[in-house]
Amino acid sequence: MKEMICICCPLGCRLSVDDSDKNEIKVSGNTCPRGKTYAVQEATQPKRVVTSTVKVVGGEINVASVKTVCPIDKSKIFELLDMLKNVTLTAPVKMFEVVLKDVFGTDVITTRSVGKRMN
Repeated sequence: MKEMICICCPLGCRLSVDDSDKNEIKVSGNTCPRGKTYAVQEATQPKRVVTSTVKVVGGEINVASVKTVCPIDKSKIFELLDMLKNVTLTAPVKMFEVVLKDVFGTDVITTRSVGKRMN
């Protein structure tokens, strides 16, 4: 039996998850159906939205924040972070610019704009 807190809404339900039978995962403690969906996903194939930064050349600041558009398998997070280490953008950078396309089933986009450095 696993215990977890649902993060799907502000209620933060305390969930009990019995995943001893992978074909029929039992969830209790959820107030809404989203809690059960979340618990089953966490027990079988956890996913996360990944946030990080990438280098920016010639910008007002040296990095731009980025994130995955959709969650990716938790097991792929460090592989994605290694890919992002090799990404360098040139200012100006616009918010929602695609940095990596179709990586693990999603895109990585910038979450802020970075203006060009004025000399």
